[in-house]
Amino acid sequence: MRFLDTANTRKILVRATNWIGDAVMTTPALGAIRAAFPEAEIVLVANPIVSELMSPHPWCDRVIVYDKKGPHRGVSGLFRFSSMLRGEGFDLAILFQNAIEAAIMARLAGIGSRAGYATDGRRLLLTHSVPIKKDTLKLHHVGYYLNAVEKLGIAIPEPELRLFCTDEEKNSAAKVLGGGGWVAVNPGAAYGSAKRWFPERFAAVADALVSDYGFKVLLVGGPGETQIGTDIEGAMRSHSLNMIGKTTVREMMALLSRMELVVTNDSGPMHVAAAFDRPVVALFGPTDHTTTSPLCSNFRIVRKEIECAPCLERRCPKEHHRCMDEIGVEDVLGAVGSLLKT
Repeated sequence: MRFLDTANTRKILVRATNWIGDAVMTTPALGAIRAAFPEAEIVLVANPIVSELMSPHPWCDRVIVYDKKGPHRGVSGLFRFSSMLRGEGFDLAILFQNAIEAAIMARLAGIGSRAGYATDGRRLLLTHSVPIKKDTLKLHHVGYYLNAVEKLGIAIPEPELRLFCTDEEKNSAAKVLGGGGWVAVNPGAAYGSAKRWFPERFAAVADALVSDYGFKVLLVGGPGETQIGTDIEGAMRSHSLNMIGKTTVREMMALLSRMELVVTNDSGPMHVAAAFDRPVVALFGPTDHTTTSPLCSNFRIVRKEIECAPCLERRCPKEHHRCMDEIGVEDVLGAVGSLLKT
């Protein structure tokens, strides 16, 4: 396949993925694009939640919000948005999102060079189509996105997740926490209930973190997970700072960047913590730890060998939830102890 024209590219559209965790895992590939096109303007197109994650970010110049649930709803919304992009005069589109919609958007926007994986029947819409092989799908998601840009002729660096907080955001987080010695417990997972461990067990782990290690506990999560936070608070013997559903994405980022430990389901905040190189204990059940494990210098995976896992389903198809049910409090605390000794 043809490599990209690095010499004559002045303006690049990068279509982001739609989930926080996936977006974090694309940042090494975004950094490779930045290094390959140091003088080009790089513009990220992202949904509202990912746009917040990446505004600002050192590897893109600005973010354009594509809101399919709002002003860009439906086919007419896609056409209006693509028409607006046409006026931007992009030379190149690199599509991290695998959906055919991303390729249609880039084509309607009149972007001459359109690059990405040949997924979802969109090969003919791309000028630089990266084939999918069996081994490609086995890569860690970070490697999956790096492989795409490498096949386009872009040199890839050592994988490094990167997020950025402003000084104002850091100072605000410091005021909320009022000092050090904090661990975060992230009991939610936006993708589906099958990825979530049980609130009463998170509560038991949190109590042990307080009584055995002297930590202060911060609960983090999204607005759809407030009941989980309430359940954990109610089951705990000790005090916690429950910020579930009370922060913006960027406020959550700043808080996680100050943690001494993060105990979490496989989720977006897990990858956010990894991007700030926080120690992570991650619980995996129906998802594949070989492709979505946290990429940081110090982490532990807690999982059980179950014949039906990983099934990658949002809800347990067998309704027994064994892959998560068989993870005990002692398993998680054992991982915490091992991690803190390193």
